[in-house]
Amino acid sequence: MLKEISEFVTEYDKNRQNIENLIHVKDSFDVMEKELIVGERKAAYYFIDGFCKDDVMEKVMEFLYKITAEEMPDSAEEFIKKHMPYGEISLIRSRKDFLQLYMSGIPVLLVDGYSALIATDFREYPARSVSEPEKDKVMRGSRDGFVETLVYNTALIRRRIRNPKLVMKIFSVGKSSRTDVVISYISDRIDEKILKQVEKRINAINVDSLTMNQESFVECFYPHRWYNPYPKFKFSERPDATAACILEGNIAILVDNAPSAIIVPTSIFDIVEDADDYYFPPVTGTYLRLSRFLINIAALLLSPTFLLLINNPGYIPDWLAFIMIEDAVNIPVIVQLLLLEFAIDGMRLASLNTPNMLSTPLSVVAGIVLGDFTVSSGWFNSEVMLYMAFVAVANYTQVNFELGYALKFMRIITLIATQLFGIFGYIAGIILAIAGLVFNKTFSGKSYLYPLIPFNARYILRRFFRVSLPGSEKQ
Repeated sequence: MLKEISEFVTEYDKNRQNIENLIHVKDSFDVMEKELIVGERKAAYYFIDGFCKDDVMEKVMEFLYKITAEEMPDSAEEFIKKHMPYGEISLIRSRKDFLQLYMSGIPVLLVDGYSALIATDFREYPARSVSEPEKDKVMRGSRDGFVETLVYNTALIRRRIRNPKLVMKIFSVGKSSRTDVVISYISDRIDEKILKQVEKRINAINVDSLTMNQESFVECFYPHRWYNPYPKFKFSERPDATAACILEGNIAILVDNAPSAIIVPTSIFDIVEDADDYYFPPVTGTYLRLSRFLINIAALLLSPTFLLLINNPGYIPDWLAFIMIEDAVNIPVIVQLLLLEFAIDGMRLASLNTPNMLSTPLSVVAGIVLGDFTVSSGWFNSEVMLYMAFVAVANYTQVNFELGYALKFMRIITLIATQLFGIFGYIAGIILAIAGLVFNKTFSGKSYLYPLIPFNARYILRRFFRVSLPGSEKQ
């Protein structure tokens, strides 16, 4: 039936029947059909309950009822010019366009005698406030964040970039979901090759729906080697950080129903950047950035290094003798470290599902049980608990979840290799972690470690130190 309805005709009853077959008006309670008379002609408004502004709908209906038969033009084009004063108005001539616009929440008007439908865009999506993201917080700076409504997110970016060359190009992805996807860039700063590659990949996505929104899109957009855990994209829930990336010549990809932007192309240095680096003076910003680098490296190497020294006391110099475990070791240190690695994730998952009213008392109980009873009972040694506590806190110094878990996986591999092969396994684990960075590629095919590899002295200073460079857009 759908293939037979490619274009609309001038016959009202036939068009109405075709529309009812398309959207199943009688089967769904929220699919609304409002019949009315416009200029002594039969007409019908089709809209989805909850997606349109009731007050605007009332005003438009009142205006339509006042149109007389003498004022009715012969074509839908003339009708729009004379009698549709509000909002974004467009004509629909095909089934495909009707489904795309109507299922997006746009009310559609059918009038007898017109071979085109009239789309009147005064929709309003349910949305939460643009409050600061829970994960991507800053000590100073803007307190707004992306939400699940796409048009709000594009507005937050345009509010910061008042440049007529800022482009917001929209795509529809998914046969059933028809999810809106927007790419945002500045036309005179973007690399045209990368832009064409992005558009080509989006147009080539052939899926039924983006079930998990942004993650589903990423997996279809850029399939990559699953065994390399380092993130391929930068995700940002902050419109200020996203606007800064766009001004630098990057592309921001916004997916409807996802409260964050995907930034491409992205290197490891882009991923570890934080908005606080730029909301403070250069000296403070440099300190914060270098601290985050060093803490992430320490989180990767601390527990494997501790395990190596505990298994090989001869490697410990006299001034580090205090790190030796003095109490009895009832469970092998490697088992303690691995159990705590999984326990940390278990506590994180539990905190996500804990009601807010219970989170504080349960956190206190968990802290007492893990911090005191597990040590006194002999399951864990206090030194192991101390180092793993540092690792757990260090994971929160950067906002990218994928990078945090990538470092975790590399740390576990290094721990196991160190236990099995000693110092050779320790070195092999470090080489594997570095190799994952070196052989990873950005979306554009460049090195994941640029500007370190290939080396660019001008930009390497900018990546490690918060300084002002001539010609740089972000300072």
